[in-house]
Amino acid sequence: MNKKVLIPVIIIGLLLIGGVAYLSMSLQKEKQANKEMQELAEMDKKEMENEYQQFADQYSEMKTKINNDSLVAQLTQEQLKTQELLKELKSVKSSDAREIARLKKELATCRAVIRSYILEIDSLNRLNQNLTAENTRVKGQYEEATRQIEGLNSDKASLSEKVAIAAQLDATGISMTAKKKRDAKKSVKKIKDAKLIAVNFNISKNVTAQNGQRTLYVRVTTPAGGVMGASGSFNYENRSLQYSMRKTIEYTGNETPVTMYWNVNEVLNPGTYNVSVFADGKLIGSRNFTFK
Repeated sequence: MNKKVLIPVIIIGLLLIGGVAYLSMSLQKEKQANKEMQELAEMDKKEMENEYQQFADQYSEMKTKINNDSLVAQLTQEQLKTQELLKELKSVKSSDAREIARLKKELATCRAVIRSYILEIDSLNRLNQNLTAENTRVKGQYEEATRQIEGLNSDKASLSEKVAIAAQLDATGISMTAKKKRDAKKSVKKIKDAKLIAVNFNISKNVTAQNGQRTLYVRVTTPAGGVMGASGSFNYENRSLQYSMRKTIEYTGNETPVTMYWNVNEVLNPGTYNVSVFADGKLIGSRNFTFK
């Protein structure tokens, strides 16, 4: 009778010990995954803060290059708006996905606004060249106009830097779909049943961006913090990151739809997946998706 009682007790004890060990390992992995996702969120937030600050500094620099009171007033108003958004961003926690997404959308709007001012000042600069030639013949008539336009002769390298910032691509409308096959009209309800992952997004229209071939990288992180697929690496912020998908497109400056596929070759667990899109060494779009 003692053996009949003792053996089940030992078995139950071993099962309890094994269960505790398994839960401890799972908790450790989850903590590590959360830490890596938090680091990526902090990095994304810091990059947004830097870009907001850069825009505010550019408005200050542009105002010193012109003597047009009306244009200076417009630039001042946009600068104050940018500084206010930067203040909001600094007060927001990186884990507040909703506020970060809102401020990222506002950042895209700020980028579009500053592009328009850069183009306007560039246009005025070209006008200055024509007026300078005319001023040689009728200096007296255009003396006041010359004083205003001389302020628009910005340094060539500085203008190139502004144009480079304005030319950054944006990925919008990011979606991640789990399917059983490429031509399937419906997505699967459970991520574990997926045989194919499709990521769709649009590269926004940007007349200041250089046309030609662009290589896009999509990095999908799993709920456990790993990189789905991990088929190669690319450079970002002076370090190497693994990517899940890569595609080279022909960009013409117009809005360009992009679709990438990944054949599932590993077990996918339910939870939150992060899709980040990179181009030209920049993070151009990011979004989270939760699957059952």
